[in-house]
Amino acid sequence: MDTILYLAYGSNLLPARLAARLNAFTAVGVTELPGWRLCFHKLGADGSGKCNLVADSNAVAHGALYQFSLDDKSRLDVIEGVGNGYTGKLIEVPDIGESYVYLADPAHIDNRLVPYDWYHAFVASGARHHLFPPEYLAEIDSVATIRDPDETRRTENLRIQRLGKL
Repeated sequence: MDTILYLAYGSNLLPARLAARLNAFTAVGVTELPGWRLCFHKLGADGSGKCNLVADSNAVAHGALYQFSLDDKSRLDVIEGVGNGYTGKLIEVPDIGESYVYLADPAHIDNRLVPYDWYHAFVASGARHHLFPPEYLAEIDSVATIRDPDETRRTENLRIQRLGKL
């Protein structure tokens, strides 16, 4: 079976989130991404801010590496909105080589966007799960959030996020 190495930096950092989306995956490890900055400015289908990585020579982002089948990659491409806000690209990961990542299309970036509380919780919990540095966790924690007005969506996503804390 053909597989792909995937770099998660947003809500998919949390294994419980990825498990709710894919048939199977293997956690490979974590990595620093010098020259990249984490932002919550990608316009999500629900109108809120989602994560994106942007080039910034003064920043360091962090990510988790997962491996899964090409069938699951196709599934995740649809879920993530490839062709509708995100583009799937291969980027160079230090000491690893190329890894597949989702980056926001420029037309879907709005620096005024704010993430929903449940989405932010996925990112923060995933970063803690992977033991990212305290200063990086503090940066994530400092991001303002808003409550999702769709209580059904909020409740379901918070349930998945809590599974990741068990």
